[in-house]
Amino acid sequence: MARRHIYRAHEANGTGAALALVDERDVDERVADERAVDAVDQLGVDRGAADARTATFDGIHVEVVASNPLSGPISVPRRVPIGDTGIEVHPLALGGSTFGWTLSTEQSFDVLDRFAGVGGSLLDTADSYAAGRSESIIGKWMDSRGTRDRMAIATKIGQHPDRRGLAPAAIAAAVDDSLLRLGTERLDLLYFHGDDPEVPLEESLGAIDALIAAGKVGAIGAADFTPERLIEARVLAANGLPRFQALTTKYNLLERRPFEGAPELVAHAQGLAVLPYFALASGFLGGQVRRRADVRRDARGERQARHLGRRGSRVLAAVDEIAFAHGVQPATIALAWLLARPTVVAPVVSASRPEQVEALMAAACVELQRSEIVELDRASH
Repeated sequence: MARRHIYRAHEANGTGAALALVDERDVDERVADERAVDAVDQLGVDRGAADARTATFDGIHVEVVASNPLSGPISVPRRVPIGDTGIEVHPLALGGSTFGWTLSTEQSFDVLDRFAGVGGSLLDTADSYAAGRSESIIGKWMDSRGTRDRMAIATKIGQHPDRRGLAPAAIAAAVDDSLLRLGTERLDLLYFHGDDPEVPLEESLGAIDALIAAGKVGAIGAADFTPERLIEARVLAANGLPRFQALTTKYNLLERRPFEGAPELVAHAQGLAVLPYFALASGFLGGQVRRRADVRRDARGERQARHLGRRGSRVLAAVDEIAFAHGVQPATIALAWLLARPTVVAPVVSASRPEQVEALMAAACVELQRSEIVELDRASH
């Protein structure tokens, strides 16, 4: 019988809920509840403790971490490293592209609260998202919730209307602006938001070197760089300049060709942590859009509509079948497929409502069988 993992809440110290991963294979609801509590208890952790402990429960690598101030510790998938940065995160990043754009500050806070409450630890944004409002919302949220120390912050520079390009002066000013909006002294991971052919790469990396020395930047990554440019960057790194540790690029079940091939080979050879964006093909792989009548009349709807057709229907049918077997949502399976790729560390996904977060986070708890991966590969080619 196929495995099915869910999150189940239980009272912890009378103040909130401890979440555990439950394997519902051949168990009824009562037994599932008992095993969820045992999953936490077997780790030997005081439910009020703030430090993380790790263990293996029923074949799932988990750790217990502090949740928000109103809940006890929660059991989540063991964290994964981002290259050699020293940053370890839950293997799914929450994208902030909707914060301050389609979501208000209050709505963004609701999504962020849920993400943190179920163990999320990596926030992905950019100085150009809503002209900086995304960073500002995240900064206000971290300040109001006291969550900065538990969140890794990845942001991007180079496309803000006031700080375009990767010239050294633009980089320094953009980083200072992002630090101010985010209310922090250090950016854990800073991406070059696209290449800037007008500026020699060694000048851009030299500017970053100074910012790393100043403690303003922890590590760097590239967004949508070509394989040739990544190779050039590695040569420069061999001569003492900062090295890219991560790559973010568009990649999902329906948009595979641009990444698979040379970019994937270079990422693998360089040990880059790949964090794909548009991981759900603008939400199409969530399964809510099946007909033209389902498409919203906005930019997101236009992107979803491109996938309507034989191939899109074939992929959704395969995703639906596997999701049913695991007892999860289609989006969970689409993300689990990404996590099964050898170079992918943490897909970047956005949520428009708090209740969507659990289905996204659950992807890290689904182990696809080899036959299921082959089925998804076949459907998407």
